[in-house]
Amino acid sequence: MALLRTLLVLGRVSNLPTVWSNCLAGWLLAGGGEWSRFAWLCAGASLVYIGGMFLNDAFDAEFDTQHRRERPIPSGAISLTAVWRWSVFFLTAGTGMLCWLGREPAILALELLVCIVAYDAAHKHITWSPVLMAACRFFLLLTAASAGARGVEGLAIWSAVVLAAYIIGLSYLARRESAPGLVRYWPLLLLGTPVALAYIVNDGFFRERALLLSLVVGLWAAKCLRYTLWQSPPAIGRTVSGLLAGICLVDLLAVADQPPQVAMWFLGCFAAALLLQRSVPAT
Repeated sequence: MALLRTLLVLGRVSNLPTVWSNCLAGWLLAGGGEWSRFAWLCAGASLVYIGGMFLNDAFDAEFDTQHRRERPIPSGAISLTAVWRWSVFFLTAGTGMLCWLGREPAILALELLVCIVAYDAAHKHITWSPVLMAACRFFLLLTAASAGARGVEGLAIWSAVVLAAYIIGLSYLARRESAPGLVRYWPLLLLGTPVALAYIVNDGFFRERALLLSLVVGLWAAKCLRYTLWQSPPAIGRTVSGLLAGICLVDLLAVADQPPQVAMWFLGCFAAALLLQRSVPAT
């Protein structure tokens, strides 16, 4: 049980529901398809995500020894060598599964892999690492869309762009969690880009639904941000965890024109992310 707990923490599995919601949003934006194919997509994406998280801790072992000794490697719960091996296994298996979906998914999955490795290797050394993190989610959503019936289309690309902008906003804030310093608040404006896109691409009845969902996204973001903006001392980790779960709401907003019952899948992912965060840290 101790080893299982260690693996769950290393993989930050509380964020997996956000990976599934990214896959579902991309899949629906591309017209869907066979559900067995979608299940394969989610499984492959999950392995890639977990592998990326393991690789992140492997690269950050020295930093964590100095600043986050509760993490599995510096605490002695697992060896650095084992984490490297697990990360290679998960990334290889997950990327292989995504490549099996076809030529276009394979190309995008390999680009996703490159972004993950680049982020894990460099994020502690460059100030623009949130852009690399955003690129990971960008290519994840496009990989999902490429596996759908119609493939990658304009709306899927724009949805991936605003999802990436949302990730940049929360990632700039997340950098201050483990490395205290001046918090730049202007990147938080990027959290609103999904709302802007939803207003532009929807009209008539669908615009009304998009506005309602936009209100939900906005209220959740405000609730999360108050722990950092209006609390002393600021609880940045709590804000970031909430915004990470909010990715599921952003994905729901991207498919505002879908039947109402589709919303239950995204809300289920949102609830699952919040529930898992109670036992496995999201950051």
